[in-house]
Order: sequence, then structure tokens, then C-alpha cells
Amino acid sequence: MAALFYIFTISLLFSSVSGKLQDDFAAEIDAKVLGFRKEKLTHFRVYWHDILSGQKPTSIQIVKPPSSVLASNGFGIVSMIDNPLTVGPELKSKLVGRAQGFYALASQEELGLLMTMNFVFDEGKYNGSTITVMGRNAVLNKVREMPVIGGSGLFRFARGYVEARTHTFDLKTGDATVEYNVYVLHY
Repeated sequence: MAALFYIFTISLLFSSVSGKLQDDFAAEIDAKVLGFRKEKLTHFRVYWHDILSGQKPTSIQIVKPPSSVLASNGFGIVSMIDNPLTVGPELKSKLVGRAQGFYALASQEELGLLMTMNFVFDEGKYNGSTITVMGRNAVLNKVREMPVIGGSGLFRFARGYVEARTHTFDLKTGDATVEYNVYVLHY
């Protein structure tokens, strides 16, 4: 009986393919087969805590450029992150996920980062879903915009953008708290 159900499900999936396979590997399918309905826009506001100091930093330098090319702004430095995402600017406020990925000092002229990270949610209906952000972060600008380039779980086929605003920055430790407003279109 299970085998019959499996065959029925597979035949249903292939019956929704419009046309035959192109070049023997690609075909258009109806998005409803995958459970996609109406697209919606969701706004999140989270606080991203980049902790370089203390016993358990959430950001660690993994690449240091050769001293012969090290610019005064740190060009070439790459740091891996596993930063807490909270609902408020205080680190002790409710944790809703983590920002996991890396950032690199990618500008020779100014303090410009290449950010590549997943916002991994572990709270409520978004538990287990991710939003992928990748783009340029001109750290000294009041507001920085970066694209949302995808996601997983509830955010499959996601697209949108984030706005980052520095909330606090400690010159002595390098620790920072950044407010992220995320605007994401998803199904």
C-alpha cells in the first residue's frame, strides 16, 4: 500500500510539469505543487551583537593579511561570526536566533565590509528557518542597506533587503550592537 501511495505521489508531481524536460534536466513546474501560495512581506527588527572581547567572543578573526599589505583600515581581515540576534538592544533581551557567517574588510579606501551571513531563527513559527544576507556594509554610514538573497524553511525563495544601524560601538573592545530591520518577501 505504501508503494502505491509513493507511485501516486510521484506521478502527481510529474503530471504538474508543464511541457517536457528541456535539455534532459530542466522543466517548469507549477509552484503550487511545492506548497507556495500568495507571496507576503514580513518585517523583522533584531539586534545583532558582535562580541570581540571576553572569554567567549562571537566574532573571531580567521584571516590576517600579510603585514606588508596591511592597510591602516584593516583591509583583508576576515572574521567568522556566530552573533546573537535579540529583540532588544540589550544582550540579555530575548534571543530569537543567531547570525552565522563571516565579514571581511573589503575596501582599501574606507571601512567597507563584505557581509555574508545567515540569520538562523530559533523562535516561534520561524524556528529552523533562515534568511541569507550578502552585501556591502559601509560601517561608518548611519544606515547601510544590504540585499536578502535567499533563505530556507519558511523563507524559501526569499528576497528583500536589510537596513543596518549601529546602536552602540565600544572603541576599546570593538564590541558592537547593530539594529537590523529586515524586509523579506516570501511565500
